[in-house]
Amino acid sequence: MNHSRLALVLLTLAALAACQPKTAGTAVNDNSPAVATVNVAPITRSFYDFYIKGITGGKSPADLTAEQRGIALDNLIRAQVVADQATKEGLDRSGDTAYMLELARLNVLQQSMQERYLKDRQPTEQELRAEYETQLAAMPKTEYHARHILVATEAFAQKIIERLDKGEKFDALAKAESMDSSKNNGGDLGWFTPGRMVPEFAGAVMALKPGEYTHKPVQTQYGWHVIQLLETREVTPPPFDQVRQRLVQVVEAKKFRLYQDELLRNAKVEKFPDKLVGTAAPSAPGTAAPSAPGTAAPGAPPAAAPGAAPTPPAAPAPTPAPAPAPPPKKN
Repeated sequence: MNHSRLALVLLTLAALAACQPKTAGTAVNDNSPAVATVNVAPITRSFYDFYIKGITGGKSPADLTAEQRGIALDNLIRAQVVADQATKEGLDRSGDTAYMLELARLNVLQQSMQERYLKDRQPTEQELRAEYETQLAAMPKTEYHARHILVATEAFAQKIIERLDKGEKFDALAKAESMDSSKNNGGDLGWFTPGRMVPEFAGAVMALKPGEYTHKPVQTQYGWHVIQLLETREVTPPPFDQVRQRLVQVVEAKKFRLYQDELLRNAKVEKFPDKLVGTAAPSAPGTAAPSAPGTAAPGAPPAAAPGAAPTPPAAPAPTPAPAPAPPPKKN
């Protein structure tokens, strides 16, 4: 089982363990009646309702047929049985599994704290308007439409430029010589803002006038480029109402960030940067060995397109736990 699949399975178990009373030593304040028991531990009505809401997008058990309710309960029981066996075998206390369970716990608690903190701190119209103006000021003012030819060496790129100087067509050369998948479109990259491209590429594009191409090869991490700017246009900002919900999310995120900063100021935190790099602990039996140099790790993202800025890694946060399979629709 690869790491991403393992993470999803284990985070499902984390959700079950976190919600179940008297399971794995966790006490949950839930006095609702049991709808089933698994190894004496109850699956409560409140937990079952929560599960149904999660797998159906907000429905209650009353919205389902009796058959669907039964299938859902069987799925939940099956998941709990497997979780109990995993706990018996010590999986919740060993290796990567223990770390993923802890990340799941941290993620759920952080999300709950964020919801509670923001409940009475909804963004005001003034805050949303101010954020809108901030976002507009940070937006690029111009979009660029360009095409390029990507080759492996500077010398070859220079020969491409010489052929362009003699009158050969840019799109024909791109189709014949470029290493990039855009060659099928004559090297056309469509419309983009500078921030979407690596700095060297963006800088070269912005230095051109429409119709011009670079007379010196441009080097990026992907190889050597010959770039032609086709046209430019002014960026039209979206109207306030169109991005209102996104602004709400941004303002709320900033508010919670300030709250986190306050908590950090009042917490006793010690860092040991000299310990961040060192000999890794031996892997638990059965865990995957590191990939050989030059090979992609399971689940690794594909390489970015040449010229495009690499996507920054996401902040370390566990993937939300998926629920066991929902009951099928009744025919």
